[in-house]
Amino acid sequence: MFQPRTYRTLMERGQRTFFRVMVQETDLYVHARKPLESVTRDLVLQYRAQLETYLQSHPEFGRSLRPVPVRGPAPSIVREMAEAGGLAGVGPMAAVAGAVAEQVGRGLLKDHTPEVIVENGGDVFLKTDSPSVIAVFAGRSPLSMKIGLRIDSRPHPMAVCTSSGSLGHSLSLGKGDAVCVVSRSCALADAAATALGNRLQSRSDIPEAIDFARDIAGVIGCVLIMEDKIGMWGDIEIVPVRSPAPSLPAGKTRKENTGT
Repeated sequence: MFQPRTYRTLMERGQRTFFRVMVQETDLYVHARKPLESVTRDLVLQYRAQLETYLQSHPEFGRSLRPVPVRGPAPSIVREMAEAGGLAGVGPMAAVAGAVAEQVGRGLLKDHTPEVIVENGGDVFLKTDSPSVIAVFAGRSPLSMKIGLRIDSRPHPMAVCTSSGSLGHSLSLGKGDAVCVVSRSCALADAAATALGNRLQSRSDIPEAIDFARDIAGVIGCVLIMEDKIGMWGDIEIVPVRSPAPSLPAGKTRKENTGT
């Protein structure tokens, strides 16, 4: 069971085509220049199969809440998850939703579309030809959907991932309403959002969590929201959200899960 992703109805369509692809627990909402449902489904199946096969022979990779090093041959998605977990100090499965979004997004960019947005339960991989605003959904916080992260068009993809201790079914050891992390790596942004969220037990923890974010190599910036308090750091641009909500609300509904 998980919360319905009603925020998807708020997304502006612009010139892109929007479509949804579901494979077992994976539930992607994709924006591209043309309908690519079949290609997207094939990519999801490909990367899920790689990860599920690895988990069968390395069950600790799926269970651990601490970093797990990868020894020997492993698929690229496994290595990205392990590296992200190691940098953020969390288990590799904390990066799975972001890793799937990125692998699928890069596959679509390679041969099928010059711009793409892949949203996977609040974890967003994007490369667009125009600026995008990702609104921050923070549950019952009075700041929810009032601010957004502006992501300018760049020659390389970007990622914005969100973790919450008060929403959805993702495993979080903290109590924050929303932790958004910006990075060039979607797997890292996902893992870092979990790591920062774990540190939020009260509003007074926001400065310490931000200090932790500064030390994670590859993190560009972050936004932390707990009740009526907000903390921000990094090379990010915060903008007010107008009604109707712009581009893409970011809020965790449930963690991607490829367990057997």
